[in-house]
Amino acid sequence: MAKFMVIGERIHCISPVIRKAIEERDPAPILKRGKEQLDCGATYLDANIGPAEKNGEEIMQWMVQILQNEFDNVPLALDTANTKAIEAGIKVYNRSKGKPIVNSADAGERADNINLAAANDAMVIALCSKEGVPRDNDERMAYCQEMLERGMEAGMDTDDMLFDPLFLVIKGMQEKQVEMFQAITMLTEMGLKTTGGLSNISNGAPKALRPIMDAYMIAMAMQAGLTSAIVNPCDAKLMEAIKTADVILGNTLYADSYLEL
Repeated sequence: MAKFMVIGERIHCISPVIRKAIEERDPAPILKRGKEQLDCGATYLDANIGPAEKNGEEIMQWMVQILQNEFDNVPLALDTANTKAIEAGIKVYNRSKGKPIVNSADAGERADNINLAAANDAMVIALCSKEGVPRDNDERMAYCQEMLERGMEAGMDTDDMLFDPLFLVIKGMQEKQVEMFQAITMLTEMGLKTTGGLSNISNGAPKALRPIMDAYMIAMAMQAGLTSAIVNPCDAKLMEAIKTADVILGNTLYADSYLEL
């Protein structure tokens, strides 16, 4: 198996620092977050500009260019509800270190983002949902099948589709956690790659518990077959869990210094 892919989540417009930087076109705070995540082991950086209804195309192109120019064409996930902004970002994207990821599509209103990814030789995160949280794994897998068929009809390589079974908050949806692991295993047995927004699971929990919950969740999800996740790579416990699970699962070769690699 391949080494686990870490998609850094910290360049997100929900952060007041990042939102202000985008509004003022100030690259410094964005580049600082980018460097921190790459130094901690991120493979990709997620560039989340929000809905970006105004000037979205210009904002995304600016974001792609400042990050790739500073960090040797680091691969990026282009994260916005504005499809024109995603297309604009792809136009200036340098894919020498990896294809762009369209974040994201689903089986409902955002299904066309699968075609957008296919038309631009990009990867896509495909949420196993249509309207909100799926009722059960039968519904998850039905949505997965719809998106898989759409992608294949559009000429996509299935390796370019990252299926997200949806990580759900433990506090309030505890009974849904085992079902999510089962969904990852089902997707893996179909030969598909998987991903998800891991930090969702610890939302609402005390601050001291969140790194513990996230670290255990990522290790268990990797055992179930998870191949990537959108996470905070600056969380040391989380990255230790990912690197250790990669060694145990045989994704990376053991060395006494594996935590430093």
